[in-house]
Amino acid sequence: MGSLLEELARREAAARERVERLRERLTAEEETLSRLVVTRQTVEEILGEAASRAQRPQIGAGEGPDEHGTAGGDRPAGPGASLIGVVTVPRWRPGMNTSVLPRAYQDVLEVLADTGSGMRAGKIVAAVGLPAEAVKVEGMRSKLKRLVERGWLREDAPGLFSVTEQVAAGDITGSSPAR
Repeated sequence: MGSLLEELARREAAARERVERLRERLTAEEETLSRLVVTRQTVEEILGEAASRAQRPQIGAGEGPDEHGTAGGDRPAGPGASLIGVVTVPRWRPGMNTSVLPRAYQDVLEVLADTGSGMRAGKIVAAVGLPAEAVKVEGMRSKLKRLVERGWLREDAPGLFSVTEQVAAGDITGSSPAR
């Protein structure tokens, strides 16, 4: 009978060892799960705050960018605040100049203002010094459509973009007018 009891003791020890390994693995997986949950909650919180900032009214007539180069609803909540999910191309309003726009959008407006006529996305890509790759042209087309939607450009014919009269009449370079 001794060998039977010894075999049972061996099997019991092996089972305990497997259970202990499973507990260790379960603990590790629970820690991973906990970190993922906290990370997701933090991201949702950040995006929620950014979304609420983006829903604030845009800047009014005559107001310019703040010290961060952002305007109105684009203003970060505080020093070091993220701009994730925030509108960076405000709707054009009388008195605004291109300095409220990100640099890439300013470049597009300058090229179109210098040309004085409508241009297609492929030509604008080349004019701003980007490689004439399909992905760059599509990205530019997206920027152009956004500028049309926000009142900075007009689409004279399908795919033919130019600066609106109001924007052209303003200070397209974003510098202060001479006094």
